[in-house]
Amino acid sequence: MTRICIQGARIWDADHEHPVSATVVIDDNKIHSVLPDTVDISNLTGDIIDAKGMTLMPGLVEGHCHPSFVGISEPAELGRISAEEHMLLTAKNLELLLSHGFTSIFEAASAKPLLGVTARNAIEAGLIPGPRMKAGSPEITTTAGLGDERKRHIYQESFSLIGDGPIEMRKIARECVRDGVDSLKVNISGDEFVSHARAEITPMEDDELASIVHVARTFGKTIAAHARSSKSVKMAVKYGVDCIYHCDFADEEALDMLESVKESCFVGPAFGLVHNSVHEGELAGISEEVCQKLGLYRKFEACCSTYKKMRQRGIRLVVGGDYGFAVTPMGQNARDIEHFVRYFGYTPIEALKCATINGASLMGAEGSLGMVKEGYLADLLLVRGDPTQDVSLLQSRDNLAMIMKDGKIYKDPRNYFSNLYDM
Repeated sequence: MTRICIQGARIWDADHEHPVSATVVIDDNKIHSVLPDTVDISNLTGDIIDAKGMTLMPGLVEGHCHPSFVGISEPAELGRISAEEHMLLTAKNLELLLSHGFTSIFEAASAKPLLGVTARNAIEAGLIPGPRMKAGSPEITTTAGLGDERKRHIYQESFSLIGDGPIEMRKIARECVRDGVDSLKVNISGDEFVSHARAEITPMEDDELASIVHVARTFGKTIAAHARSSKSVKMAVKYGVDCIYHCDFADEEALDMLESVKESCFVGPAFGLVHNSVHEGELAGISEEVCQKLGLYRKFEACCSTYKKMRQRGIRLVVGGDYGFAVTPMGQNARDIEHFVRYFGYTPIEALKCATINGASLMGAEGSLGMVKEGYLADLLLVRGDPTQDVSLLQSRDNLAMIMKDGKIYKDPRNYFSNLYDM
């Protein structure tokens, strides 16, 4: 049995409001005990880590993750990458995510069939480093929906599988199940970046969505949805989608419906793409003129307003912001935690809970992941400073003194300069 004792840290367990001083004992891949300062630890044996001045917290969970989105400017670029190269680039992103403290990810969609499944299996087999992972299907969409990049004169692949009508949708969903996915992703609404199907258009029909959800339920899979329009949010709630992304233009009826299922449904703003397009778009060729033309300023304000209301209603949120585009480089993912504080009115603790225990619940690991608690899996971060006061600390790898996943140390505070992720 491998035993590790982390001593002297302030412990934020993701349950209480404030960190407390304690010693955490890890046996193999689980937290054996959390010992308060009043307990004599002089007789503890094992590998000792002195964590004085640092904060120990659960590993972060990315709830809207696209590890196979590899710095693209437009969706069609994903279709031009060979499957072999795409797998290598995906593996590189997964290593990068772990190095930024994300010990778990919920894949919001794979850019090609089997990329996510293959990556998940490789991580579990120890072939590549990466977070624990729930593998998603490609984005299931309709003709003229988000992800349909085909033209009359050119056939183009993107990140979607395209079907029309319940029979085709049912077959696509079953094929993804056969591939071994953990979750199905469906695009109900359009998006501002789709000229023929903007965000407030809802291309998918009720019977199409119902057929996909039925397959998910039959095979015990989670289902997530891209839903920006108010109508698409209502459809997602009506048919029992587990995680609903975006919801920018949700009206009061849609918010009421979301509140009615807040114990069983998660919501993810995926705000990073909107934020970076508006505030840093010039770096990726998205000018102020383009933002105006695409209505991104309006969407930014709508998103902020919607999520302030969701906080008041107690709707459960997860972090993750559509990282992996040129305007949202992979590795910036922890920015979303600060976005929750700055733009949605969350306290630092509330935002951190979205990035830990809420994400763990979305992963299907409630009660075993996302907290510093006896019996929980040892996915842990040692942070230089106190992220419960300043969540922006989590955006820099230099502030992550230790990264542990499943009881294994991927970044060791005692051997800082020899860590893989600092080379």
